[in-house]
Amino acid sequence: MTLGLALAQSRRIAPALLAQLEQTAREKKSLLIDEIIASGTMSAHDIAIFAADKYQLPLLDLAQYNLARVPPALAGNREFHAHRLLPLGRRENRLIVAMSDPANQAGVDAIKQKFNLPVETVVVEHDKLVRHFRTASEALGTMKNISPTGTGATPTKMIDYDPVAAAAGARKGPGNEIDDAPVVRFLQKLLTEAFQRGASDLHFEPFEFFYRVRFRVDGVLQEVARPPLDIRDKVATRIKVLSRLDISEKRVPQDGRMKLLLTLPKDKDGKETIEKAIDFRVSTLPTLFGEKIVMRILESSSDKLDIDQLGYEPAQKAALLEVIKRPYGMVLVTGPTGSGKTVSLYTFLNLLNQGDINISTAEDPAEIQLPGINQVNVNDKAGLTFAAALKSFLRQDPDIIMVGEIRDLETADISIKAAQTGHLVLSTLHTNDAPTTLTRLMNMGVAPFNIASSVLMITAQRLARKLCTCKRVGELSRDVLLDAGFQESDIDGTWQPYHPVGCERCNGSGYKGRCGIYQVMPITEAMQQIILTHGTALQIAEQARRDGVLSLREAGLLKVKQGVTSLEEVLATTNS
Repeated sequence: MTLGLALAQSRRIAPALLAQLEQTAREKKSLLIDEIIASGTMSAHDIAIFAADKYQLPLLDLAQYNLARVPPALAGNREFHAHRLLPLGRRENRLIVAMSDPANQAGVDAIKQKFNLPVETVVVEHDKLVRHFRTASEALGTMKNISPTGTGATPTKMIDYDPVAAAAGARKGPGNEIDDAPVVRFLQKLLTEAFQRGASDLHFEPFEFFYRVRFRVDGVLQEVARPPLDIRDKVATRIKVLSRLDISEKRVPQDGRMKLLLTLPKDKDGKETIEKAIDFRVSTLPTLFGEKIVMRILESSSDKLDIDQLGYEPAQKAALLEVIKRPYGMVLVTGPTGSGKTVSLYTFLNLLNQGDINISTAEDPAEIQLPGINQVNVNDKAGLTFAAALKSFLRQDPDIIMVGEIRDLETADISIKAAQTGHLVLSTLHTNDAPTTLTRLMNMGVAPFNIASSVLMITAQRLARKLCTCKRVGELSRDVLLDAGFQESDIDGTWQPYHPVGCERCNGSGYKGRCGIYQVMPITEAMQQIILTHGTALQIAEQARRDGVLSLREAGLLKVKQGVTSLEEVLATTNS
């Protein structure tokens, strides 16, 4: 008895409607269960409960089942998918399979015959079964451009690795681990796709039962591929060879860098291509199941170093330009990793880069190459530390010095002395906001009078995703706006918040690109007095508010009023 007939006999579906749905399924070459669910007659959950009761089978919630634990030999066998069965594993000498239509006895018999083993079946919801089919297929790299039915979102494009081509095209001989042609093509495809999507990082992550690749796009990680687990070592070896790392050393982290020539489409049609040299910073990390590798895409051109594109408010921009044009002193940029501090510093340097000015930088490593600036990569193993580079800079007649990061007291002391002796010093620190930067320097051991006499300005920053052009106006209650930090005077009806929607351009996320949120805090005389008396970050923050300095949250709320980003994004990236 078919599932449709069983539903009709149980009066769950009218016979006339069943005949109509069967006809539709034949015309569309789809499954009857798909048409029943699409018609709204019964949900996938209701059908699963009925089927489990009718055929006296266990009911399993696939959402709670870890599909990654299925042995690869079963998960990769397409015989199951051909019969709309999902392998769940083996129990003693029996195969356990999931199905949404228990009347599909022909599929069960085919699996029994192929594996020569008894088969136990469990009932699952049809929509979850379909999603798991897709997940299993992506693990083999055979599915692309798939999204769950009914989400309305543009899917994240999955990048495929063809295991058949890998088996047939791998080169033989002692160099096989490095010169595996399919792995080379797969990696080239990944790197090209990452650059085209505007990704900042690629993550290659091995786990016990699967291997995945993720891109960080606009600050958010997106899974893009699940190649076979057995290629993880080949991918790692290929990346390490290109980065000039030790391929025999897998027990300790390694850092390297490489430059690749990628072939990119010149237009949307992809008929014309151009070649572009892209720099990548590579970091390897030994994990339980292999080496995790993170590749940072280094955009080395100076085309994007435009202060108007960074997102400063007009008053912030004016204050910043006034300070960086002073002949000496220190300007600090703070924020977490990935908040755009390096781009901000190089934007300042690009403005200051004139023929009559000598600029030197010490970085780990130099991510943006700017003609006319003397850039030095620090090398701790060789003894070229930030402090050693700074000491050398002072004998090179510099006007402006940029230090990639102040990490210790020695670097801080030399930087401050340089700022006190006629040099403009730019650097970064990892702190949460501008006021806590001053107390961080004091905690490092820098004397308060040195801080007060040298630091001119501190800017704290975050990156928030910008709303795509598909954004729409939405409603937010007064209480929500007030809780977020808006004042009563801000809720005057002259503006409306926007919400993300999702389209092909933004890959369904509702966001495209990022903008900066800044706290620009000049060091005033009142702040200097607080520093000299060993004041706290709270006292400095209160004085900054009296001086009219916007907090990060307040600067973010301005972006919400301007329609640049959403309130949810600002709340996620800033503290109140």
